[in-house]
Amino acid sequence: MTSTISPSDVYDKDLNFLFGSGASFGLFPTLALGMQKDDGKPWSLEDLASHFENTGDERLIPLFMHYYQACINPAQKFTVDSALGDATRECVVENYSIFLKVVLQILQHRKALEKRCNLFTTNYDGCFPLVADRILEKGDIDFVLNDGARGFSRRFLQARNFNTFVCQTGIFERHQTSIPQINLVHVHGSVYWRKVGDQIVVEYEDDALGGLLSVAALKKLHPFSAVLDNKAATLASLPFPAFTKAERDAFWVAYKKLPIVNPTKWKFHETVFEEHYYQMLRMLSYELEKPNAVLITFGFSFADEHILNLVKRSLSNPHLQVFVCCYSASTRDWLSEVFRIHQNVRCLALEDGVMDFTAFNERVFFIDPPVLATEPPPTVVAEAATVFPASSGDAV
Repeated sequence: MTSTISPSDVYDKDLNFLFGSGASFGLFPTLALGMQKDDGKPWSLEDLASHFENTGDERLIPLFMHYYQACINPAQKFTVDSALGDATRECVVENYSIFLKVVLQILQHRKALEKRCNLFTTNYDGCFPLVADRILEKGDIDFVLNDGARGFSRRFLQARNFNTFVCQTGIFERHQTSIPQINLVHVHGSVYWRKVGDQIVVEYEDDALGGLLSVAALKKLHPFSAVLDNKAATLASLPFPAFTKAERDAFWVAYKKLPIVNPTKWKFHETVFEEHYYQMLRMLSYELEKPNAVLITFGFSFADEHILNLVKRSLSNPHLQVFVCCYSASTRDWLSEVFRIHQNVRCLALEDGVMDFTAFNERVFFIDPPVLATEPPPTVVAEAATVFPASSGDAV
């Protein structure tokens, strides 16, 4: 079975993407730990956090200190410029750019008022908006990345904003031209969100929530983190860090204000964020119920039980087609079993290697010839025009 998803087969569908942490691998750590279970398999942060929570283990808060310092804080500090000089990190940023340009080429070939798609992500980093900004800065491609926020000095996040669509008119308003739009939906929250009253504010320049751990706290945490990352270590060798109860409580109060899903059965602490989470799940469910809906997942493990069950329920829609892009053949075999009764799911893997972001862009979801960062968009569009069926134009 082919592992390729042809853009020409999905360009005129109700197109949805679901991206997980695998897309940002190389920029930020995953939730995998080095420490081994009794069966020889490594602990994940979700499993260990759930175990500590269920057993009342006092190492739960230090575990979230490690999670914050290893995973959240790097995402808070990330900028595109910070990846320069590191080949691995630059490659990840470039892959985000290539993917967005392929999606935009697909949208360009759609009919007027249909040039939009939905990009759901469980990542709370800023890769998509920051890379989209770089594309827009060059001025070669006109598009809208709609993050659901509206406002001026403060931009407030509201679910209804994903239903808006931007058009351009001529100077005498005799015609309208639709602009390609990607709805960016952060299902698990974003490091750029802030709770203000009973609303969510999106502020890409604000780093007010950074630095929850002092230098002294990091020094106390280091031996604990070292064991978590040690592949030869077990739970029995994991120490109790020398934090006082007051230090743990102070961190926990600050941590619970973070606008991200907590990785213990994927829950928000704040009601405002939780309400938005379920609104976005309803949006995903609604999109997958549409005729001719397509969902392409990448870097997503389906660890979120709410999303897994939602997708399973949506598969009762006979017109929905789901492509699950798996990191390895073993992952494909496991997810094929998860979706075994559903005929409208294709679990894709590469037989001669793993499907990282580069392989996804080059061998699974691509336009031939490939999108190059230095290639002028007019040339790309002209060459790609033979890939797609003819568009009916933009005039309304």
